[in-house]
Amino acid sequence: MMNGISRPESTVGLWYRYQRRLAPYIFISPFYILFVVFALGPLIAAFYFSMVKWAGTGPMTFLGAGNYLELFEDRIFLKSLGNTTYYAIGSVFVILPLALLLALMINAAVVRVKSLFRVAFIMPLLTSTVAATIMFLLMFEHQYGLFNAVLDAIGLTPLKWLDEELVKLSVLLVAAWRYTGLNMLYFLAGLQSIPPDVYEAAAVDGAGRWTTFWLITLPLLRPVSLFVVVITIIGSFQFFAEPLLLAGGGPNNASLTIANYLYRVGFQFLRMGYASAIGYVLAFIIFILTLLQLKLFGAFERT
Repeated sequence: MMNGISRPESTVGLWYRYQRRLAPYIFISPFYILFVVFALGPLIAAFYFSMVKWAGTGPMTFLGAGNYLELFEDRIFLKSLGNTTYYAIGSVFVILPLALLLALMINAAVVRVKSLFRVAFIMPLLTSTVAATIMFLLMFEHQYGLFNAVLDAIGLTPLKWLDEELVKLSVLLVAAWRYTGLNMLYFLAGLQSIPPDVYEAAAVDGAGRWTTFWLITLPLLRPVSLFVVVITIIGSFQFFAEPLLLAGGGPNNASLTIANYLYRVGFQFLRMGYASAIGYVLAFIIFILTLLQLKLFGAFERT
């Protein structure tokens, strides 16, 4: 204080006084800045866009809930929702049981060369989606494809794999080839984390293999099963590349997914507002399904 007048504290003085409190926030600030710019900001912007009519450029016309109400009358959207649900159900009841069976076989040493098979089953996920889809397009070909050649060799009628009646099954086969190995690794990690003492105690009590599987293996795999089911459902409702590359969403929108339709509406029809509404509905569906799965597996129960 000089002549009764206080001088403001310098910036350097403030820094030395509060640096222990400010330093942690400065170190973590890049994450929050990037989150706001690239995640939270676009999320808020997309919600606003979902309530307007906009072609991506030019003026906007506010519609309120008009885009959302249009979805209930959009037959193509409802069909894509049905197709996506088909893929999700197929993933849960076909791909996951197959992945669990493979994990059980490898863990029980039915398959001797474990490392080789782990690498073999993860290779499809590392393969380029475009290259893998072209490979399956050749195998699905009606006259000269591998699948019909096998059917013809055993005396069965060749099938039109990419026709409206079978295209969803064909897409599901590609998904099974691509993602079964990854889910198998998740289940295998869960199986290998179960203490061997538990199985030894069950054997002493006279429990058979089936009883041990139902009463010991499956309950102890519940955390892993919850994780695998949740990410499978989320991935199925975001299914995009394989249906688009294999059949272009056709024929007659028979293989179209919600993600494919969102892309078509936004970037082909230039209806950005309507595409944003589809995106928010898709996010809401995934959120509700995830909550139901967590409730079903007892994730909210206190232990």
